[in-house]
Amino acid sequence: MSGRPTAAQVRAWADEVTAVGDRIGRHFARSEPRARAVGYIRGLLSQTERKNGWQLAEHLGDATPDGVQHLLARADWDADAVRDDLMGYVRKRLGDPAGVLVVDETGFLKRGTKSCGVARQYTGTAGRVENTQVGVFLAYASPMGHALIDRALYLPKEWTDDRDRCDAAGVPEGIGFATKPRLAEQMLRRAWRAGVAAGWVTGDAVYGSDGAFRRFLERGKQPYV
Repeated sequence: MSGRPTAAQVRAWADEVTAVGDRIGRHFARSEPRARAVGYIRGLLSQTERKNGWQLAEHLGDATPDGVQHLLARADWDADAVRDDLMGYVRKRLGDPAGVLVVDETGFLKRGTKSCGVARQYTGTAGRVENTQVGVFLAYASPMGHALIDRALYLPKEWTDDRDRCDAAGVPEGIGFATKPRLAEQMLRRAWRAGVAAGWVTGDAVYGSDGAFRRFLERGKQPYV
């Protein structure tokens, strides 16, 4: 039996992307970036070879990447509200008592020094110390499917100790240094408050070797591995 999806399944998936777009659309101040955001998601899910601004703009039928770049850099929308809506959607559609919350990080290789949080630091993306941004991510997986539900940018001390540099990069006041396990704790608290059910929390040695993180999970009576 072929494992290829049926036409009906593909149509159902496409309709679901539209439903998600309708759900998060209210968090965009204007209709143009609202429509482009849904198109951007479709582009990420497409067979477009490279998911950069030019390629995604071409997928959307735009002559230049200006619209995509505006969406990502300057458009007026509430990213945290979209995240909260996403958690609600995941809880409703994928929630299961046997679900697993997965904490992990990844690096984004960069050139220069202006990108927020960029520094010479270890990244598994390259397997060595590189000039990179590092993000901590929270995913949810259950028998119903899986999805990324939260994210946090790791800011090294050389950033949090330099308020002028943070101001230039748009880092809000009051954001101080936090280790990756502390960022993970913040995301897990948000997921639990949103009612995301999980039988287990998993993470690699960065988190498992942190005694405070393990005690945090134990206080919450959360099994982990």
